[in-house]
Amino acid sequence: MDSRLVLSEADRATLKFKAGRGLIRVLAAQAVMGLAAALISWVIAGLDAGASALIGAGAYFVPNALFAMRLLLGLLASKPASPVAFFMGEIIKLGSAVVLLALAVHFWQSWLVWPALLFGLVCVLKGYVLLMLFHKLP
Repeated sequence: MDSRLVLSEADRATLKFKAGRGLIRVLAAQAVMGLAAALISWVIAGLDAGASALIGAGAYFVPNALFAMRLLLGLLASKPASPVAFFMGEIIKLGSAVVLLALAVHFWQSWLVWPALLFGLVCVLKGYVLLMLFHKLP
Protein backbone atom coordinates (compact mmCIF):
# COMPACT_ATOMS: atom_id res chain seq x y z
CA MET A 1 0.00 0.00 0.00
CA ASP A 2 1.49 3.32 -1.13
CA SER A 3 0.62 6.11 1.30
CA ARG A 4 2.71 8.90 -0.20
CA LEU A 5 1.22 12.35 -0.35
CA VAL A 6 0.97 13.62 -3.90
CA LEU A 7 0.65 17.36 -4.38
CA SER A 8 -0.49 19.08 -7.52
CA GLU A 9 1.43 22.06 -8.90
CA ALA A 10 -1.30 24.36 -7.57
CA ASP A 11 -0.93 22.85 -4.09
CA ARG A 12 2.85 23.31 -4.22
CA ALA A 13 2.47 26.92 -5.35
CA THR A 14 0.03 27.60 -2.50
CA LEU A 15 2.40 26.07 0.06
CA LYS A 16 5.32 28.12 -1.29
CA PHE A 17 3.28 31.31 -1.14
CA LYS A 18 2.15 30.65 2.43
CA ALA A 19 5.69 29.78 3.56
CA GLY A 20 7.09 32.94 2.02
CA ARG A 21 4.35 35.09 3.49
CA GLY A 22 4.94 33.51 6.90
CA LEU A 23 8.66 34.30 6.79
CA ILE A 24 7.97 37.91 5.85
CA ARG A 25 5.38 38.27 8.61
CA VAL A 26 7.80 36.94 11.22
CA LEU A 27 10.50 39.37 10.07
CA ALA A 28 8.05 42.28 10.11
CA ALA A 29 6.88 41.37 13.62
CA GLN A 30 10.46 41.12 14.85
CA ALA A 31 11.30 44.50 13.31
CA VAL A 32 8.27 46.13 14.95
CA MET A 33 9.13 44.59 18.33
CA GLY A 34 12.77 45.71 18.06
CA LEU A 35 11.81 49.27 17.16
CA ALA A 36 9.22 49.33 19.95
CA ALA A 37 11.87 48.17 22.44
CA ALA A 38 14.22 50.92 21.28
CA LEU A 39 11.49 53.56 21.51
CA ILE A 40 10.36 52.43 24.97
CA SER A 41 13.95 52.32 26.23
CA TRP A 42 14.67 55.77 24.80
CA VAL A 43 11.56 57.31 26.38
CA ILE A 44 12.15 55.70 29.78
CA ALA A 45 15.95 55.86 30.12
CA GLY A 46 17.34 58.14 27.43
CA LEU A 47 19.28 58.00 24.20
CA ASP A 48 21.96 55.53 25.33
CA ALA A 49 19.28 53.07 26.45
CA GLY A 50 17.40 53.45 23.18
CA ALA A 51 20.56 52.85 21.16
CA SER A 52 21.43 49.87 23.37
CA ALA A 53 18.00 48.33 22.80
CA LEU A 54 18.38 48.88 19.06
CA ILE A 55 21.79 47.17 19.13
CA GLY A 56 20.37 44.24 21.09
CA ALA A 57 17.48 43.93 18.66
CA GLY A 58 19.73 44.22 15.63
CA ALA A 59 22.15 41.60 16.92
CA TYR A 60 19.50 38.95 16.38
CA PHE A 61 17.33 40.56 13.71
CA VAL A 62 20.08 41.06 11.11
CA PRO A 63 21.34 37.43 11.06
CA ASN A 64 17.74 36.19 11.20
CA ALA A 65 16.72 38.41 8.28
CA LEU A 66 19.66 37.20 6.20
CA PHE A 67 18.79 33.58 6.96
CA ALA A 68 15.13 34.18 6.11
CA MET A 69 16.11 35.83 2.83
CA ARG A 70 18.21 32.77 2.00
CA LEU A 71 15.19 30.56 2.69
CA LEU A 72 12.96 32.81 0.57
CA LEU A 73 15.39 32.70 -2.34
CA GLY A 74 15.39 28.92 -2.08
CA LEU A 75 11.60 28.89 -2.21
CA LEU A 76 11.51 31.17 -5.24
CA ALA A 77 14.14 29.12 -7.06
CA SER A 78 12.32 25.87 -6.19
CA LYS A 79 15.41 24.69 -4.32
CA PRO A 80 14.34 24.48 -0.69
CA ALA A 81 17.08 23.97 1.87
CA SER A 82 17.88 20.43 2.89
CA PRO A 83 17.58 19.64 6.60
CA VAL A 84 21.38 19.72 6.98
CA ALA A 85 21.64 23.08 5.19
CA PHE A 86 18.79 24.45 7.29
CA PHE A 87 20.43 23.46 10.59
CA MET A 88 23.82 24.74 9.43
CA GLY A 89 22.11 28.05 8.61
CA GLU A 90 20.58 28.10 12.10
CA ILE A 91 23.99 27.48 13.68
CA ILE A 92 25.56 30.26 11.60
CA LYS A 93 22.67 32.60 12.46
CA LEU A 94 23.00 31.99 16.20
CA GLY A 95 26.79 32.22 16.07
CA SER A 96 26.55 35.51 14.19
CA ALA A 97 24.18 36.90 16.81
CA VAL A 98 26.64 35.99 19.58
CA VAL A 99 29.52 37.59 17.64
CA LEU A 100 27.51 40.78 17.06
CA LEU A 101 26.66 41.00 20.76
CA ALA A 102 30.31 40.47 21.68
CA LEU A 103 31.40 43.18 19.24
CA ALA A 104 28.84 45.58 20.66
CA VAL A 105 30.15 44.98 24.17
CA HIS A 106 33.76 45.33 23.05
CA PHE A 107 33.34 48.58 21.12
CA TRP A 108 30.56 50.34 23.04
CA GLN A 109 30.79 49.11 26.62
CA SER A 110 31.41 52.64 27.94
CA TRP A 111 27.84 53.75 27.19
CA LEU A 112 26.00 50.47 26.65
CA VAL A 113 22.96 50.02 28.90
CA TRP A 114 22.74 46.29 29.59
CA PRO A 115 19.07 46.05 30.63
CA ALA A 116 18.05 47.93 27.48
CA LEU A 117 20.27 45.76 25.27
CA LEU A 118 18.75 42.61 26.72
CA PHE A 119 15.25 44.10 26.44
CA GLY A 120 15.78 44.75 22.73
CA LEU A 121 17.17 41.26 22.20
CA VAL A 122 14.30 39.56 24.04
CA CYS A 123 11.68 41.64 22.22
CA VAL A 124 13.02 40.55 18.83
CA LEU A 125 13.27 36.93 19.99
CA LYS A 126 9.61 37.10 21.04
CA GLY A 127 8.38 38.78 17.86
CA TYR A 128 5.98 35.91 17.27
CA VAL A 129 3.94 37.14 20.25
CA LEU A 130 2.84 40.05 18.07
CA LEU A 131 1.68 37.57 15.42
CA MET A 132 -0.19 35.56 18.04
CA LEU A 133 -1.86 38.73 19.28
CA PHE A 134 -3.24 39.48 15.81
CA HIS A 135 -3.89 35.81 14.91
CA LYS A 136 -1.38 35.96 12.03
CA LEU A 137 0.89 33.03 12.87
CA PRO A 138 2.07 31.25 9.72
